[in-house]
Amino acid sequence: MNPVSTLDTLYRWMLRPYLFGLDAESAHRLTLSMLSAMPPFSILKDRPELGVKLWGMEFSNPVGLAAGMDKDAVAVSGWQTLGFGFAELGTITPLPQPGNEAPRIWRIRERRALINSLGFPSEGMEAVARRIERVRKAGVAIRLGLNFGPNKDTQVTGVAADYAALMARMGALADFVVINVSSPNTPGLRNWQSPEKMREIFDAMRERGGETARRVPLLLKIAPDLERDDLFRICDTALELKLDGIVACNSTIARDAVGISSPHPGGLSGQPLKIRARELIRDIFAHTGGKIPIVGVGGIASAEDAWLHIRAGASMVELYTGLIYEGPALVARIKAGLADLLRRGGFRSISEVVGIDR
Repeated sequence: MNPVSTLDTLYRWMLRPYLFGLDAESAHRLTLSMLSAMPPFSILKDRPELGVKLWGMEFSNPVGLAAGMDKDAVAVSGWQTLGFGFAELGTITPLPQPGNEAPRIWRIRERRALINSLGFPSEGMEAVARRIERVRKAGVAIRLGLNFGPNKDTQVTGVAADYAALMARMGALADFVVINVSSPNTPGLRNWQSPEKMREIFDAMRERGGETARRVPLLLKIAPDLERDDLFRICDTALELKLDGIVACNSTIARDAVGISSPHPGGLSGQPLKIRARELIRDIFAHTGGKIPIVGVGGIASAEDAWLHIRAGASMVELYTGLIYEGPALVARIKAGLADLLRRGGFRSISEVVGIDR
């Protein structure tokens, strides 16, 4: 039995009942602690048809870890062992900050969802950069995206400078960089999704980051709660600024739209977000004519979920909440399912499927 199968059996029979008996944030911390202790086992190579080429890089498969799960890059070898093609780490802030007060994560078990109001808890870029440097030197092979955000107490006039500082310190450690302007848990952050504010951020990053900022792919992570006109303006600006991709999408605060009623504050992720995320992916792909790669996030808990996000226009996908409910073998099941769906559809690669439902 391979390490992932062993871990999955242990998870289903012992760990999940125990973890779900804890409050959600304690369970999260314990999970990261266990994964951080895992060495990067040699795992079976991914099937060639699952490979994706983006931004001049090869990804062994299109299934990635979404930001928020591993904010401080403590379990990188674990994500490789679970079979992810890439991991998006963060959100990372320039200075250490504790985030919002606990409790700040809640499960909605009957809907396989989470609500979080974490507010960017981060050890800060210096601590996280040193950890990633050690991981790189150790030879961990998984592709790494770094998700950047400003400190909570940064004045409006300094937000672009926060992103620029992160780029200057950490850009060279990333395979790609994601600019998070869509978390619902940092006051005022979503205002930076406007075209004018986007230009300010990316101009500052490219100026401070120099050659690194021109070399490393820059992606924008957007909210699912945008009006279509606002979404299309963001897409147009992304094309104008020659951004390398859009991550769609962050958690939602539009609870009624996804049929959730809860007294807890924060953004909702998981299964209820799936349809909205897919609509967003489809709208971005159609509006841009497929000219900008999309990383699809929201509600993925099966191969079919990932497949339909890809058919809507996503070049790759990410998951987080699904892993909590489905267990560590989820990534392997999604990859096997995607390979089977490719074969049954007569497709030779993931790229052939991107956006075919347009």
